[in-house]
Amino acid sequence: MGVFHIKRKTKRGIISFLILSPTFAAIGVFVYFFIGWTGRTSVSNWNSFARLLKGEFEFVGLRNYFRLFEDPRFQTDLWNTLYFTLFFILGCLLLGIVLAVLIDRNLKGSGIFRNIYLFPMALSFVVTGAVWRWIFAPGILPSNPQGMNLLFSLVGLDFLQWRWFTSTESFLNFNFALIPVIIAAVWQMSGYTMAMYLAGLRGISQDLVEAAEVDGATGWQIFWKIKFPILRPITLSAMIILGHISLKIFDLVYAMTGSGPNNVTDVPAIYMFETTFRANKYATGSAIAIIMLLMVAVVIIPYLASAFRKEKRI
Repeated sequence: MGVFHIKRKTKRGIISFLILSPTFAAIGVFVYFFIGWTGRTSVSNWNSFARLLKGEFEFVGLRNYFRLFEDPRFQTDLWNTLYFTLFFILGCLLLGIVLAVLIDRNLKGSGIFRNIYLFPMALSFVVTGAVWRWIFAPGILPSNPQGMNLLFSLVGLDFLQWRWFTSTESFLNFNFALIPVIIAAVWQMSGYTMAMYLAGLRGISQDLVEAAEVDGATGWQIFWKIKFPILRPITLSAMIILGHISLKIFDLVYAMTGSGPNNVTDVPAIYMFETTFRANKYATGSAIAIIMLLMVAVVIIPYLASAFRKEKRI
């Protein structure tokens, strides 16, 4: 009986492996092999199409990385990524939790508003970028105001007109032209954080809330002392996902502003795209890609390791 059980278990294991093996093979080739190939290219001198065709490979170590960090454009890209990530995450979290708290009150029409807030998630970043590009059109001439500037002109607030994503103004390496891009990104992803917080709020036991009310706690104290601590794991998960999106952002910025005047809205992904596929500097583009991978890994790996340890404890 024991031998039969072992044979049946072994057979199931073999069948499971055969079913999953195409997926493992595809991931191995199209993910990890190409990551390795990109890393190999990043330490080479493949910075011309002719060398690529001839297969000329010369190991140059970390020279491409050192040159990148000395490049003013790449330095601007890193500052833009830092500020975009910071304000994007903060905006999505704050707006998401406010919307979730309001909808959780079950006010009249809350279901309709929930769907409205979730609707932007159904759009791609390319569509979002195109729409918000029209909204923040930088025309400010009296004869040709556009977008928000046209609205300000109609209501007599001409002093609020601004060049938006064509502005070259900055403060502490924060380019003000990023503001429209951040607004567009927050508009699209705040519904996602709202849904996460709403699920968390509705999963909180009413017994805890009622017990706090009996003890005389105010609505703000109940939220801050009871609900908010319970929502911390959701906040962490949302930060990880939003951080991952912001560090590799490409389509929204490319569709909305491109790199902008003097690269004021440039990000590493756009620089990588232009360097690799327009300038044919494959080694430099690969180095940018590896740096982006490492930035994402710094955010994702600690979270995955922590989640794995928690599962083992359970």
